[in-house]
Amino acid sequence: MPPSVLDPATGRSPFPPIGDYGFLSDCETVALVAPSGNVEWLCLPRLDSPSVFGAMLDRDAGNFRFGPYDLNVPAARRYLPGTMVLETSWGTASGWIIVRDLLLMGPWHHEDQRSKTHRRAPTDYDADHVLLRTVRCVNGEVQVVMDCEPMFDYGRHPAEWIYSGEAYEQAVARVPGNDLELTLTTDLRIGIEGGRATARTLLKEGEHRFCALSWSEHPPPRTSEEAYDRLVWTAHHWQHWLARGHFPDHPWRGYLQRSALTLKGLTFAPSGALVAAATTSLPETPGGPRNWDYRYSWVRDATFALWALYTLGFDWEANDFFWFIADVAERDRDLQVLYGVDGRAELPEQELDLEGYEGARPVRVGNAAYQQRQHDVWGAVLDSVYLHTKTRDGLDERIWSILVHQVESALALWREPDQGIWEVRGQPQHFTSSKLMCWVAVDRGARLASMKGEDELAKLWEERAEEIKDDICTHGVDERGVFTQRYGAPALDASLLLIPLFRFLPVDDLRVVATVRAIADELTVEGLVLRYKVEETDDGLGTEEGAFVICSFWLVSALSEIGDQERARALCEKLLSLASPLELYAEEIDPRSGRHLGNFPQAFTHLALINAVMHIILSDQGATPSAFIRLRS
Repeated sequence: MPPSVLDPATGRSPFPPIGDYGFLSDCETVALVAPSGNVEWLCLPRLDSPSVFGAMLDRDAGNFRFGPYDLNVPAARRYLPGTMVLETSWGTASGWIIVRDLLLMGPWHHEDQRSKTHRRAPTDYDADHVLLRTVRCVNGEVQVVMDCEPMFDYGRHPAEWIYSGEAYEQAVARVPGNDLELTLTTDLRIGIEGGRATARTLLKEGEHRFCALSWSEHPPPRTSEEAYDRLVWTAHHWQHWLARGHFPDHPWRGYLQRSALTLKGLTFAPSGALVAAATTSLPETPGGPRNWDYRYSWVRDATFALWALYTLGFDWEANDFFWFIADVAERDRDLQVLYGVDGRAELPEQELDLEGYEGARPVRVGNAAYQQRQHDVWGAVLDSVYLHTKTRDGLDERIWSILVHQVESALALWREPDQGIWEVRGQPQHFTSSKLMCWVAVDRGARLASMKGEDELAKLWEERAEEIKDDICTHGVDERGVFTQRYGAPALDASLLLIPLFRFLPVDDLRVVATVRAIADELTVEGLVLRYKVEETDDGLGTEEGAFVICSFWLVSALSEIGDQERARALCEKLLSLASPLELYAEEIDPRSGRHLGNFPQAFTHLALINAVMHIILSDQGATPSAFIRLRS
């Protein structure tokens, strides 16, 4: 960490650990809340918009603190059970307070006219576009402060505050040339100090206050009583949503429920898109350059998302994401790796003039990977179609035409090199996992063709799938009988753990068993799995990185598949013990310190958690692991 980042008074980093952030969502935008009560990440009006609070990436890029005057370390934090309502308890020398933070949900708003943004079927609820913060004194008395200092457009422009009435209870923040307006409503008395709106009060036992930041025509609460009622409505909404799911009666049930809520929170409800993570440019290597914008929707996430959501009973969310993928696949003849949450194709990458989390630069917005060639996308789409179709009565013509084109694309290009599942920025290679996913595309296409009665096409695709399989088994296996990262090289790669999960070969095939054990023994640090060894892979960066949590959960599932239940359980227990205090996961974990690294929270990680935990639970119940993939058999 550069010395300039350290707090001169304490000699410590002013940035909270990545894993200590709390995550809020209304399924249109997200917020990250530090343990200090500081909102340090909020992008408006939607999650891939420029930030108004960006202290997570630069301590001068905007923040919103609400809490006790003289403390920054709370006594406890938790989510209200079954919700996305974050509760922070503070104990001071003079008393105790409880702060609750949430993004409000409410009844469906568009009764008289259609929404301009929603493309999926309307539900009974909608985002209220309000960040609500409440405080209640439960003992003694506590001096409470509110400091709201937005910095528009990723910290480029300070706000200009004006009062919106005759009293002190509401103010509006604007920036010339920007249509976004923030309205701060509270039962505190607001003072304006340049770009900061501030308030303070002595809260005594039994008293409560609120502040609400809103950014649309939907009205914020105007009283503490209304704020409480809307908090309760939102909490009940999340609990009712979670009750739709199917969760086994098991000690790990809570991890499945928090993962389900996190995945729902990473969904952009108007389109059904699932974003990879809530943030941009949180570093995969402390102080290093592996900093990417993950606020977009990756096509490859589709199959893993459908695995997880169908398994837990959230068919509506699975179907919404499926139709988002279908929309872009139908529109674009050449399917991209990733898309914006509204389906836009171009996501130009640029670097911002921000200091970065603990000095890690560059800070990027946009993602140039949308221009890469990655051959796993066809397999992701076809496996998603297969999973989706298995839950329904048939395959409609719209999907059939998409399916045929994706299979044809895989057949046309599977022999060509690509950037691979890890989006390396070095030279294209013949990655084994990319060939595997081309096989998945053609194999699932053949199954779907057979279901549709297209017997001749099904037979042709079966033969071509076998051709791809033979090529992989000829060129992608070393002399030990272990599948390798790429043709002609002995390097290992964690993506090869997908071989048993996608049913490429029987799980008792000696090559499958050897590959899983080789990765477990040779591609791990302190038991956690690396994607690959950076010294053996031209990824265009060459710097070290942490262990990828998704790969470690894949190893749990793969070990379970090959029958090594004891080792699978031990690894799963270790991974669950490394969850953040709020049971969230970043993209990576430092295997030696347990520190979370990379963007946060990470959808891919939570998807893999669900798969791994269900493997262990089914094993505990005496079921075979393949029962988990019941839609895939």
